[in-house]
Amino acid sequence: MDTSLTPFFNPRGVVIVGASTSLEKLGYGAARNLVYSGYNGAIHFVGQKTGTLFNRPLDTGLSQVPDPVDLAVLIVPAPATPETLEACGKRGIRAAIVVASGFREAGPEGAALEARCLEAARRHGIRLVGPNCIGSLDTHLPIDTTFLAPPMPARGHIGFVSHSGAFCAAIIDWARNHGFGFSRLISLGNQADVNETDMLPVVAADEHTHVIVLYLEGVGDGRRFVEVAREVTSRKPVIALKVGRFESGQRAAASHTGALAGSDTAYEAAFEKAGIFRAGSAEQMFDWAQALAACPLPLGRNVAVLTNAGGPGVIAADALEVNGLLIANLSPETKKALAEMLPPAASVHNPVDMLASATPGQYADCLSTLLADPGVDAVLVILPPPPMYHTEEVADVLIPIIQISKKPVLVALLGSELTKEAAKQFQRADIPTYTFPEKAASALGILARRTEYLTTETTEFTEKKENSSVVSVGSVVEKTPEELVASYGIPTAPMRLATSSDEAAQIARELGYPLVMKIASPDILHKSDIGGVLLDVSSKQEVYIGYAHLMEIASLTRPNAIIDGVYLQRQIPPGQEVILGAVQDPQFGPLIMFGSGGIEVEGLKDVAFALGPLSQAEAESLMRKTWAGRKLDGYRNIPRVDKSAVIEAIVRLSDLAAEHPEIAEIEINPLRVLNKGVVAIDIRIKA
Repeated sequence: MDTSLTPFFNPRGVVIVGASTSLEKLGYGAARNLVYSGYNGAIHFVGQKTGTLFNRPLDTGLSQVPDPVDLAVLIVPAPATPETLEACGKRGIRAAIVVASGFREAGPEGAALEARCLEAARRHGIRLVGPNCIGSLDTHLPIDTTFLAPPMPARGHIGFVSHSGAFCAAIIDWARNHGFGFSRLISLGNQADVNETDMLPVVAADEHTHVIVLYLEGVGDGRRFVEVAREVTSRKPVIALKVGRFESGQRAAASHTGALAGSDTAYEAAFEKAGIFRAGSAEQMFDWAQALAACPLPLGRNVAVLTNAGGPGVIAADALEVNGLLIANLSPETKKALAEMLPPAASVHNPVDMLASATPGQYADCLSTLLADPGVDAVLVILPPPPMYHTEEVADVLIPIIQISKKPVLVALLGSELTKEAAKQFQRADIPTYTFPEKAASALGILARRTEYLTTETTEFTEKKENSSVVSVGSVVEKTPEELVASYGIPTAPMRLATSSDEAAQIARELGYPLVMKIASPDILHKSDIGGVLLDVSSKQEVYIGYAHLMEIASLTRPNAIIDGVYLQRQIPPGQEVILGAVQDPQFGPLIMFGSGGIEVEGLKDVAFALGPLSQAEAESLMRKTWAGRKLDGYRNIPRVDKSAVIEAIVRLSDLAAEHPEIAEIEINPLRVLNKGVVAIDIRIKA
């Protein structure tokens, strides 16, 4: 952890520069929050006039501020910020929050002003949060350097790092009515210096933070972000809401891989590599965060549903399946015990429907029975208002059971007015509740995913690639695509270029029959679209005829194309065809693609991406996301092929892409998967 960032959450003393006695000024709000937060360190105020503020001296210069002071909160106009940072540096302050807007987000002049601020900060060794932010807070220390309307957020176990100050303010207010609080919160603004990657381990190091949520509009250094986040997620769960999914569109590319790798694909792959859970909405992010902060993790995906109404139970069953969870098979002993405590008309099969007459005692006894079943990994309790009892009576008996359970129990508390008091009871007990079964099922799904992330072994593929260590940057230019791929241990079917029919006949004699002949042209990428591929060429005469035919069809269909001649290649036995590819993302590095190959790739779009380089486990996970990968094990009349060879090829291609960032795109399409082994049939490289 970067100790230079400690003052943002745990300073010995704080000075607010721009403090004001005017109630409508941000400088007043920040001073009020700092004092009323209960912060026990030294508090100093600097403003335009002398006097007092909250019974503390109001000075007119930083030189008048006594020790200790580690953190300065600057609420001064943007043009005055560089000189204020200079004064902080001379005073020995090494951490500053710049609240003002009017910097990079305002245009070129603002960007120049922001650069001056950063220059001043670096000259004096000051770590800078902002500009254009609302500050930071720690509810457990406590300290609040923001100017937001009070009260400070409730104490909780969710750390919140946000690029948007307005979003922070809205979420804090929203959280007050949804029963959860925060441990630490920081608004990063323009991130002139400190960014999300810097702050992530600082928030994770806090003992009160159980889960971290990120609101991201981008990342400064993608590779470093993944490296840091991967270390953090090994200790604490991280959830991200990344906005701007569709802003950048797709990059222009010369391959299927490049064309299909939209900008958001890189973020998806990066989050998966780092172990970050990506939420689809702000509400989902905090639904997940509450569960991860408060609940034990399940050992598996088998869930029992307990309800007093059949309809919500069916909704829950569907939602659990959508989230990759399973309806647990209850043991005969569990069903027998349930039958003894419930009316004959009740259902003791999962979902367990106790009927509308269910008493608080039956809720408690059934929940205990379900938790005792070794085949149950988690329980979803659905609690609409019972017709004959108060909902809070049910909450009273459920809370002690949930609090001591080693298995997660989430509550879907249906309704509003009739469940209001019960909701408060669960909130006080730090038990997450959800307004509908679908939301609770989604939260249970993230708990299961967290378990699997922590328990999955990612054994690195360490076998030495033949000759890979001697492939230098310069040799990429010198080698043909086939030679480069082969140097990383991926079997190829070398193509030979013939510039005349006689030369084609000579090459055919050397390669042997049967052959494949393809038109050779940098302007014709999809050769089969124009009939530019001939299969099963089996004699010298067929070579002569085929050569003439390909040259003719090229001139007719692409009269302006450059035609280099005809490629000849030994025909490979039939097998399944997949595509492997890699494209260099400017933020995160090599994105590795796998999916259905041949002519199906863009039509089916049965592809998946992962951030390279990949381990064997990561390569196998990538394959499982596609139909192409799943059918390698065989399906109906499709025979099983060598899946392990495909995994090895993916890993080796990912190494090639990682070790040669000068290769913009590389694609093997198809990679033919045989009964034993694989062969790269067609390889394209774009440097």
